[in-house]
Amino acid sequence: MNKRGEMEFKNIIYSKDKERGIAKVIINRPEVRNALNRGARQELRSVIEDIRQDESIRVLTITGAGDKAFIGGADISELKEASPIEIEEYTCTLGQQLYTDIENLDIPVIAMINGFCLGGGCELAMACDIRIASDNARFGQPEISVGIIPGGGGTQRLPRLIGWGRAKELIYTGRLIDAVEAERIGLVDKVVPPDRLEEEVRQLAEAIISQSPLIIRLAKKVINRGMYTDLATGLACERANFALCFATEDHIEGMTAFLEKRKPEFRGR
Repeated sequence: MNKRGEMEFKNIIYSKDKERGIAKVIINRPEVRNALNRGARQELRSVIEDIRQDESIRVLTITGAGDKAFIGGADISELKEASPIEIEEYTCTLGQQLYTDIENLDIPVIAMINGFCLGGGCELAMACDIRIASDNARFGQPEISVGIIPGGGGTQRLPRLIGWGRAKELIYTGRLIDAVEAERIGLVDKVVPPDRLEEEVRQLAEAIISQSPLIIRLAKKVINRGMYTDLATGLACERANFALCFATEDHIEGMTAFLEKRKPEFRGR
């Protein structure tokens, strides 16, 4: 912590706009295409814990420093000599589990993707709720080219996003794709020119913040639950949480505002 009570890091830049309710993480290792080393992952872990305890934050955005890369992948120099036991521990804490914790944050997480988004970077982006990319972005899971498979959720989240066949082709070949193809197959949600990327993400974040944070939290929980279960279980979860909405003050405000033809003032209750 510095004198203003802000968290200071070596590998990332973390800022919070409490008034607007937006937190931002920048992976700040441009000299290595923002590759995720152990230090950056540990700092991301600290950010997640901080956001969990800060009710003023309504949206988190994640991006990479510079215009060359979002995240170029894991730091291979750290992994080359690791033992199987060390890798198992790594994925259970700073690999798969880190990305799952990002996926399961109560608030929406937006990936703002510029440049290379590869390997562990693509896996982190897939753990985010929404992916907005500049048209200079390139995506892929090239782990096969260094003799490993994706280990941060790529074999599981990629097929869920783009389908089994496309995911297998990308993982088996290590082929990189451009932003246009990534949008076409559903890996990213929108592609914009580089000079429009930050503004597009800001507008999206503000549109989300205008809604009830409580209801968004319920919606995210139901969507995430349904992604990893059967239809009947997902529908049961939706039914229960749909009914739960009717116990909130925000549902009363929302419906009243609709009938009165005015903008609702949600309070998260």
